[in-house]
Amino acid sequence: MTQVMTLPQHMRAVLVLGTPLVASQLAQFSVQITDTIMLGWYGVEELAAVTLAGTFFFIFLIMGSGPAFALMPMVAEAAEAGDDVRVRRLTRMALWISIGFALAVLPLMWMSAPILQAMGQDEGLSLIAQDYLRIAGFGLIPALGVMALRSYLSALEHARIVLWATIIAAVMNGVINYALIFGNWGAPELGVRGAAIASVTIQIAAGIVLWMYAARLNPEQALFQRLWKPDWEALIDLLKLGVPIGLTTLAEVGMFSASTIVVGLIGTVELAAHGIALQITATFFMVHLGLSMTATVRAGRALGRKDELGLRRGALAATLASVLFGGLTVILFFVFPEPLIQLFLDPAEVLRDEIVVLGTALLVVAALFQFADGAQAIAMGLLRGVQDTRVPMVIASLSYWVVGMGSSYVLGITMGFGAVGVWWGLLLGLLCAGAFMSWRFWMQSSRIGASA
Repeated sequence: MTQVMTLPQHMRAVLVLGTPLVASQLAQFSVQITDTIMLGWYGVEELAAVTLAGTFFFIFLIMGSGPAFALMPMVAEAAEAGDDVRVRRLTRMALWISIGFALAVLPLMWMSAPILQAMGQDEGLSLIAQDYLRIAGFGLIPALGVMALRSYLSALEHARIVLWATIIAAVMNGVINYALIFGNWGAPELGVRGAAIASVTIQIAAGIVLWMYAARLNPEQALFQRLWKPDWEALIDLLKLGVPIGLTTLAEVGMFSASTIVVGLIGTVELAAHGIALQITATFFMVHLGLSMTATVRAGRALGRKDELGLRRGALAATLASVLFGGLTVILFFVFPEPLIQLFLDPAEVLRDEIVVLGTALLVVAALFQFADGAQAIAMGLLRGVQDTRVPMVIASLSYWVVGMGSSYVLGITMGFGAVGVWWGLLLGLLCAGAFMSWRFWMQSSRIGASA
C-alpha cells in the first residue's frame, strides 16, 4: 500500500530534488551570463550581436528539446512502475532524435546572417552574429544530447551529478572566455569567436561527464549498447509527447526571442539594455524552471503510482516554493535594479548611463511578471508530468503570440513606447499563460489522477 505523504513531506521532497535541479539550472545559465558580462565589457556592438546570435541559437535548441523534455515524465513514470526496459528504450530514442535534429539544422547556423538581415536586423550586427554561430552551432549536437541525459538522470532523481557536471562546465566557460575573448594568458584575442569556442568546448565536456555517469548508473540496463538500433515504437511515443512540448516551449521562448528582434528594430542601445535585462530576468527564472522540472518528476512518479492525492499535494508544494521565491525577486528588482544592470557594463563605456536608465525601467516591468512567470512554469511542468501536452500547446501559442507578441509590437512600435512597451506586452502574455495553464491543471487533476 502506498504511503500517504503530508504537505510538509511533499515540501521536503520538492526541496531535496529541487535544490540540485535549481542549482544546475543556475549554473547552466551562468554560462550565458558570463558570456554577456564579458562581451559587454569587450564592446556594446559585440554584446548586441551575440544577443541576436544567442536568440537564434536558443530557438533551435528549444525546437530540438521536445523529446528531452518528454523523456523526463515518461522515464519517471516507467521507473516508478519498475519498467527498466522502457526506461532504456525511451532514453536511447531521445538521444537519436536530439542529435539527428542538431545535425539537420547546422546549415542554418552557417547562413544565419542573411536570415537575420531578412528579419530587419542591422547588417554589421548580423555578420558578427554569424561569426559566432558558425562556431557555436556545432555545440548544438552535444547540447541536445546533454539535455536528454539530464532528463534521464533527473527523472531517476540523480540530480546531483547534473549539478556537478554543470558547475564544471560553467567554470571552464569562464576560464576559456577570459583567455579567448580578450586574448589573456598569451591566447589570441578572438572576441565573439572566443566565446563561441568556449561554448562548444563546455557542451562537449558536460556531455562526456553525464554519458560516463549514466553508463555506470545501472549497468544491467546496458543503456548505450546497440545505440544505433532503431526502436520505432519508443521513438513514436517520444514524438507524440515531445512535439507538443517542444512547440509549447518554443512558443514561450519564441516570444522572448521575437521581442529581441522587435527591440533590435528600435536601436543598438535599446537592444543592449534589453539583452542585459533579459539575462537578469532569465537568471531568476532558472529557479522557477528548476522547480518546474521538479514538479514534472514528482507528478510523473505520482502518475506511475496512480496517486491522485500525492499529485495534488506535490503540485501545491511546488507552487508554494515558486511563489515564495517570486516575492523575493520582486523586492530585489524594485530595490536594486541599477547595480544589477551595471554588472554587465564597462565603467568606461560611453553609452553606459543610457543603457542603465533603460535597463532599470525594464527590470521594474520584469518585477511585475514574476508571479505570472512562475505560475506558468510550474503549471507547465505539472502538465508535462501527467503527460497532458496538447491543450497546453494551444494555450501557450495563443497566450505568447496572440496576446504577448501582439501587444508587444503594438505597444513598442505602433504606439511608440519603445523597449518598455515591448516588455509590457510580455507581461500580458505571461499573465494569460499563467492563469489558463494553472486553471487547466487544477481543474483537470482529479480526472487525470482517476484515469492514471
